[in-house]
Formats: sequence, structure tokens, C-alpha cells
Amino acid sequence: MVSTSGHSVSHQVTKRSASNLAIAFFPLPREKRSAMTALYAFCRCVDDITDNLNATLEEREEALAQWRQNVRNACADSSFESTLPVVAELTPWIHRYQLSFEDFNDLIEGMEMDLRLNRYSTWKDLEAYCYRVASTVGLLSIRIFGYQVPSARRYAFHLGQALQLTNILRDIRDDAMLQRIYLPLELLSQLDISEREVIECRIPKAKLAALVEKMSGVASKHYQMAREALSPLDRPNMIASEMMANLYWRLLKKIKSRPQDLLQPEKIRLSKATKISVIMQSVIFHRWSLRSQSYG
Repeated sequence: MVSTSGHSVSHQVTKRSASNLAIAFFPLPREKRSAMTALYAFCRCVDDITDNLNATLEEREEALAQWRQNVRNACADSSFESTLPVVAELTPWIHRYQLSFEDFNDLIEGMEMDLRLNRYSTWKDLEAYCYRVASTVGLLSIRIFGYQVPSARRYAFHLGQALQLTNILRDIRDDAMLQRIYLPLELLSQLDISEREVIECRIPKAKLAALVEKMSGVASKHYQMAREALSPLDRPNMIASEMMANLYWRLLKKIKSRPQDLLQPEKIRLSKATKISVIMQSVIFHRWSLRSQSYG
């Protein structure tokens, strides 16, 4: 019997995160909601290890290695009893939905990239990073949601890219405070923006607008390709991911309308009213198996 308790460690991790992703779980059937909560908590925990600046680099590498070995064992053996509570809660769902260790491993490799890299030279380099930290989560998620058509994997890939690029734009300032630049250096060079200008959050207004236009253009293309890859047969099961797509698409549009705010201490966010509207629209679209034209 797989537990669907709202008092699980995974539930508490997800609740504390106050993430848009967690909001998208509520329309799911109870079992899938519990599975996604455990998956999200796993992702949250390994991400928190990477960002824990109170730990040394070696300590963080060792912690990620421990999580990798635990999830490897969980994928190999349904009776494995992990000492990590989140992995223990995730293990039954791994076997219920045949989640792949390869995807978990790619995700952890993405976290390890954050330990070693704080610059990405090319779009191709950035795409590889986005695949590991975001598209892999989509590939794991669609197994839980359930899909029939192979193009769902392309949908997961492109949506992961789109969401992560939106995050990168939104978090330019926060990342700069950590000496990280996720904007491709080849793009910065093309726009005559120096790394120092990014780190010091003093990108000239016109150049910042051009940067947002270029980045959002690439993100928009991924949103479009995700939408086009989703088969009508699979659309009813993808309510959570489609809700995320709609939320982040609106966030991207808000960023495009206010690029100068990206360098301010207060993050650009969606209002509560907008979030409620998107949630309600998503539920209506999926209840009637309609194709959403509202992103990409």
C-alpha cells in the first residue's frame, strides 16, 4: 500500500517551498498528487544541497553522491529502505510509475554543474544544463501523469527548456549575487554586455531590453514547440504541466513588459488574482479536453 498522507516529509518540503509547481498539483487525482509531491520534494532537496553555502564544496558533493546512490538503489530494488525520508517515500512511486534512474542521475548531474560552473559559453551549453535540471523533471513527471503518444517526451523536453529559461530571466539578479551568470556568454558578447555589468546589475536599459527580447524569443519558441508536441490523446492527463506552462508564459510576458525590473531587489511575480485565473482556466480547458492556445 502506497501512502498518500498529507503529513509526509515530502508534503512538508513541498509546502515550505511555496512553489508555483506545488500549486499545479492540486487538480491531480490523490495518488498522482502524492507521487508528484514526492518527486518534487526530491528535486527540492537536491537543489537545496547545491545552494547550501554554509557547507563546503566537498560536503555538498558528498551529499549529492549519497542521494544519487540512494535513488539508484531505490530504482533497482522496490524493497530498498532508504535512510533519506524523501527517497523512502519516493521509492514506491518509482516502481509504480517506472521512473528511470537515468533521469534522476541526469538531474543530479545538473546540480553538480551548479557546484562547478557559474558561466555558460554557448546556447548549446545552456541547453544541456536546462535539460538536466528541468527537462529531466518533465520526463519523470509525464510518466506519473500517464501518456500514450511518444511525442510527449518532446513536450517534456521543450517545456522544461521553456520554464528554465523563464526562471533564468526572472532570477538574473539573484544569480548575480551568487556570482552566477546563466545567460550565454556568446549572447552577451553579441549585445556588448560585459560579465561585470551583469554581476553588478548595471546593464544599460537598452541593452537589457535587447537581452530580454533575445532570451524570451528562445523561450517562446520552446513554449510553442511544447504545445505543438502535445497530442490531444495525452492532453487530459497533463493538466499540472499545462497549468505550469500557462503560469510561466504569463510570467515571461510580464518580464518582457518590465525588463528594467529584473535588476531590482523585488522579483517579478504574478499576482494572486492572475494565478487563480490561470488555475481556473486550466481546469476548464482540461475538463473539456480543449486545446489551450494561451501559451507559445
